[in-house]
Amino acid sequence: MTADTPGTVRTLGILRAADGTGVVRLEDRFDTDIDDLWSALTDPPRLARWLGEVEGDLRPGGEFRAHYYASGWEGTCRVDVCQPPHRLRILTTSPDEPDGVLEAVLTADGDHTVLVIEDRGLPLDQIAAYGAGDQVHVEDLAAYLAGRARCDARARWQELHPAYQELAARLAGHGTG
Repeated sequence: MTADTPGTVRTLGILRAADGTGVVRLEDRFDTDIDDLWSALTDPPRLARWLGEVEGDLRPGGEFRAHYYASGWEGTCRVDVCQPPHRLRILTTSPDEPDGVLEAVLTADGDHTVLVIEDRGLPLDQIAAYGAGDQVHVEDLAAYLAGRARCDARARWQELHPAYQELAARLAGHGTG
């Protein structure tokens, strides 16, 4: 990850609309091999160090409960696609939020790994908030892999949200269909 330029906030995400709902797409390059990054995304003890607590069946077709530290999201997930160490797609259900799809695609890049995450099915009127929150999660993953602690999620979200609001305004300006 690169540092923010003074006066700017580096956003990892782009926002788009699909079928009347929002999509947040985040991409970053990690200084670790694909197997290590895959493990950080799928091994419950490692997930608990950066994302949150998961409990249940993490095998294809299995369901598990999750609680994310940074955003406070809680719900049930189902493993829809699992192709180690390249692709993971989970379907999410939460009483407080719309059903969604989270998909992670990992690509080896020498000794590094490129991670693309898409968060789909989001309410368009809240897409900026989801974008900022999703980026906090990805930054916490990078911090964990670098041996650092998770960030102050609330403060970081407040830094990121205005940049994502600008992206959302541009999305709204181009229509959502």
